[in-house]
Amino acid sequence: MDYMLLRHRDINNINQIDTFLKEDGFEGFKKALKMETVDVTNEVKAAGLRGRGGAGFPAGVKWSFMDNNNWPHYVVANADESEPGTFKDREIMESNPFQFLEGIAIASYAVGANAAYVYLRGEFWEVAHFLDEKIEEMEKAGFLGENIQGSEYSLKIYTHLGAGAYICGEETALLESMEGKRGQPRVRPPFPPSEGLYNKPTVVNNVETLSSVPYIIKNGAEGYRKFGTEKSPGTKIFSLSGNVNNPGNYELPLGTTFRELIFTHGGGIPDGKSIKAIMPAGASSSLIVANDEALDTAMDYESVPNVGGDLGSASVIVVDDSVSLDWLITKTMDFFHHESCGKCTPCREGSYWMKKLTERIHSGEGTEKDVELLKDVAYQIQGKTLCALGEFSTMAVVTSIERFPEDFKI
Repeated sequence: MDYMLLRHRDINNINQIDTFLKEDGFEGFKKALKMETVDVTNEVKAAGLRGRGGAGFPAGVKWSFMDNNNWPHYVVANADESEPGTFKDREIMESNPFQFLEGIAIASYAVGANAAYVYLRGEFWEVAHFLDEKIEEMEKAGFLGENIQGSEYSLKIYTHLGAGAYICGEETALLESMEGKRGQPRVRPPFPPSEGLYNKPTVVNNVETLSSVPYIIKNGAEGYRKFGTEKSPGTKIFSLSGNVNNPGNYELPLGTTFRELIFTHGGGIPDGKSIKAIMPAGASSSLIVANDEALDTAMDYESVPNVGGDLGSASVIVVDDSVSLDWLITKTMDFFHHESCGKCTPCREGSYWMKKLTERIHSGEGTEKDVELLKDVAYQIQGKTLCALGEFSTMAVVTSIERFPEDFKI
């Protein structure tokens, strides 16, 4: 199949506006401008596009939640991308930026926003400058600014750099950061489509999600649904890393199996080792036992939970049989403890104690009681935090102890 998102792999210089225009660039936006805004939203709904940032919430449904009694409206592209193992959004922004910006423009038109923002992690300052140049080129070409393409619609897009905090990938912490406040999650409800940026209705979507929108509008919902599965339509970029011969980003239809991704596209496991576990959604995911059932499982939002995981952002980390999981969770807990914003007591204190316990167990100084205590602390965090970070911090810990007990025998 031709690439839908990673089009730069098929088309040289598609990050140049002249090339992008020659390859039907902005055709989706031009078509959207001739449609009623509600029809644009309904087309995205009908396509079944689900959020590609991790939550998997239907994008069109989120757009339809915007409060039309409260103005102005905003669109924010979540380009924080700080999940360990995730590196897809950066490739889109650097190599196919106009499709991403076109997706923002279509979403903004659909929800009646005249200002949109790209929130980038602080380390992406070069990407921010690059996008600023592309935004300026779009303005000169008449695809941004006042009365776009002779219509009554106007839009400005701005880039905004964060300060490198993982928590700001959570949409309400992101909005707090944009407002100049400490990047900590808000209590919900209200949700951003009711009260978001500056307490105004706001749609927050991931880079990959927005980059999928131009194809949907240009080709229609049915054209998009030719790829993927009935409940998980379209293509997905799988960020493959870990103990695999060919790590990288792979755009494949949703429903592709783990086996195909890891062994056909990823080239299998180095040095003749065996696959032990799979983390399907980066550091924040459960560890799946890599047996035949798991390897033959379709990578979509409905199937992955059947083998004890979640698809999330599809940051697939492969773990081979040389890795002891007490070492692995020591690494994940070091990350989550460092990135906890401290607002919730269960996450702030629990991540500290999980870090101490994992270090003690890995160093060989732990006891069987420490392993049980580690599980207990993790269970005490689950379901008790304002955002998902606390919950995420426990996933690798609990599943590795329960599914790979031999790695934790004292």
